[in-house]
Amino acid sequence: MPQIREDNKKNKWYYRLRDKYRLVIMNDITFEERLSIRLTRLNVFIVVGSTTILLILLTTLLISLTPLREYIPGYTDLDLYQQVYDLQNKSDSLERSFAQKDLYFKNLKNIIEGNPIIDEMIDDTANITHLNYDSITISRSVEDSIFRDDYENQTKYNIYFEDNKNQYDQNSSANLTFFSPVKGIVTTFFSLSENHFGIDIVSKENETIKAALDGTVIFSNWTVETGYVIAIQHQNNYISFYKHNSVLLKKVGSFVKAGDPIAIIGESGELSTGPHLHFELWRSGSPVNPLDYMTFNE
Repeated sequence: MPQIREDNKKNKWYYRLRDKYRLVIMNDITFEERLSIRLTRLNVFIVVGSTTILLILLTTLLISLTPLREYIPGYTDLDLYQQVYDLQNKSDSLERSFAQKDLYFKNLKNIIEGNPIIDEMIDDTANITHLNYDSITISRSVEDSIFRDDYENQTKYNIYFEDNKNQYDQNSSANLTFFSPVKGIVTTFFSLSENHFGIDIVSKENETIKAALDGTVIFSNWTVETGYVIAIQHQNNYISFYKHNSVLLKKVGSFVKAGDPIAIIGESGELSTGPHLHFELWRSGSPVNPLDYMTFNE
């Protein structure tokens, strides 16, 4: 008996879902029937469920495929994230570049003022001291050893290979024609041991100082120790300095050709001992003797 009652309950629940009902819409005044729909509980459940699922899908598509998704709290736009990442990398690169250029201009100023050059490297890994590389072992493969032996045998007795770099440097300098900045008498010569990185030339009063080589003016200003100074960046990493001038004729950024007037000789600056030109020539960050490149005798 309990089993039969349980089956009857199940049947009643199932049939109840299929019981038919009629939804009638009538005029409230005339009682005229406007709409009549036959429904079951199962049909209502299916229609409501399908409509709900369809609305959810449409809402999801509308949000995911349109800019409306940006108004959802916590949503991160992938394109915006990529742009932020790229901008951060560019910002780091610019910061490093500015630091290197700042060091370059500091050294340039030290050269002009006769101060020691700052020797430091801009390296983000300089502060990393906690890393331990003792456990790293480097082993050469057989192919690498064979390649090294073959390469060393080929270049061991190759005179051209050994002197290639020096010869290239000499040829590149030999192709340049230097112009004497001023004609006169050299009173003080180039001496690394005495930290005199140029030569002093005495010339006529108000004599015009000329550019030694084609280039761009990178400094043109007053300094306390060396007075009015002008510096020119040339090709092949040459930089020329003209100090103790009375007047500067070119501004920073001006392009000059060899022999163009750039200043008037003078005796400005605390370190000046009289009217003369202090001329320096640097290459790749090291001073060189100007007398090896040009003559100054009248």
